[in-house]
Amino acid sequence: MNTTSRRGFLKTVSAGAAVLAAGRIASAAPKPKRPSNVIVIMVDDMGFSDLGCYGSAIRTPNIDKLAADGLKFTQFYNTAKCEPTRASLLTGCYHREVGGGRLKNAMTIGQAMRRAGYRTLMTGKWHMSSNPIQKGFDRYFGHLSGATNFFTGDNTFRLDEEKFTVPKEGFYTTDANTDYAIQFLDEAAKKHADKPFFLYIAHNAPHYPLQAWPEDIAKYKGKFMKGWDALRLERHKRQLKMGLLDPKWKLAPRDKKVPAWDTLSDKQKKTEDLTMAVFAAMIDRVDQNVGKLMAGLKKHRQDKNTLLLFLSDNGGCPFQRTRTPDTPPGPANSYWTYHEGWAQVSNTPFRLYKQNQHEGGVSTPLIAHWPGVVKPGSQTDQPGHIIDIMATLLDITGTEYPETFGGDKLRPLRGKSLLPILKGKTRKPHDELFFEFAKYKALRAGKWKIAWRYGPWELYDMEADRTELNDLAGKMPEKVKELADRYEAWSKQLGAKRRRRKKKQKG
Repeated sequence: MNTTSRRGFLKTVSAGAAVLAAGRIASAAPKPKRPSNVIVIMVDDMGFSDLGCYGSAIRTPNIDKLAADGLKFTQFYNTAKCEPTRASLLTGCYHREVGGGRLKNAMTIGQAMRRAGYRTLMTGKWHMSSNPIQKGFDRYFGHLSGATNFFTGDNTFRLDEEKFTVPKEGFYTTDANTDYAIQFLDEAAKKHADKPFFLYIAHNAPHYPLQAWPEDIAKYKGKFMKGWDALRLERHKRQLKMGLLDPKWKLAPRDKKVPAWDTLSDKQKKTEDLTMAVFAAMIDRVDQNVGKLMAGLKKHRQDKNTLLLFLSDNGGCPFQRTRTPDTPPGPANSYWTYHEGWAQVSNTPFRLYKQNQHEGGVSTPLIAHWPGVVKPGSQTDQPGHIIDIMATLLDITGTEYPETFGGDKLRPLRGKSLLPILKGKTRKPHDELFFEFAKYKALRAGKWKIAWRYGPWELYDMEADRTELNDLAGKMPEKVKELADRYEAWSKQLGAKRRRRKKKQKG
């Protein structure tokens, strides 16, 4: 996987680029301004604090620049799990009501943007039933599976609907996602210049397996030898300095499952350092590709006319399911995950993790970059949810949400447009937001949140205690009952939970 091999792969991806270049914006004559393009970039298993602009020491200068020139959300939510978040992003509905990955009785965001006159493009992890081409996307490159080897791929890789054979050398999934996205943009500039585009990039990184280019790993080896205790404190201090957190929210204590860093042997510390170095390298590579994508937009003179949203599908993942004993994390023949110790660093300052409906599982950074619309360097603490993205794009494009689509009666749109927030205004908030995955559930209404892990319901005041350290359920049973009744009414309205599939998808 040397530089020469990688160049060969990139050359293959961009075949014909010279021909396309001749047709790119050849005329300097003034043209009517077309509607804004839209890009949604979603990463996988990245915690609330893993970006530099949200408190991390991981190098993310390109994403940080988007934040500096745009808007940061401090209270935006996903669903704490890969497939449910994708279902909600794609439909604007809660995942259970559309059958999760089956996307039943739903119009996808690709279909909606196509109806609005957009060229619809996607690269990356699908993790739904069928294929993006069958769900409203004009072009697709990526893998249909919930996780893949970053260097060798798997048998679900597709280019549109055709099977894609992953090259034996020079391939890395994160790079390929961006290379094909840029190829699709080049194609759109030549063949569909009259249309705006909608691009959805769903990176598998930094989801396990922890695999990265050696040069990226080298940047971070030794950087985590301070350990999770010290690094959480450092991130928390940076978050407070940035104004991301209210100072009265205390840093969640170390998980009881996680040993104090100082109790580890030197060998264990080195292994843990390398594990987190690979995770950091994967995020670093995502950032490099964001820079490459922005350069592609600038080439087509669309960098000033594009709304870009960047977020994560859930919090840090605590499941160290596999460790290849004879191969350290990083290369193609390794298969490592990280665990609660580093996941809690990722989710600083919150408790718990991916799949839990506490803040550590459901809180995502969200960056909105939209020159001329979003005020540079702005920040909002108005709560939002991933169901809001579909509603936002419908609002921006002036597209109505129909009652039926493709012969099916649609579930009602649950999201609310974020456009007022993007314009610096106050949006009427959701009356309540619902959260659910397996046995984990929660409801947030205004400043109040109830959450269920092992039971009974816990109650938190999000204004005073967003890190969920002071359970008020015992002191306020009436409030718990009120919110729990609202949750149960919603759950009953959605109907019986779908049966678990016999074969569980990774993610």
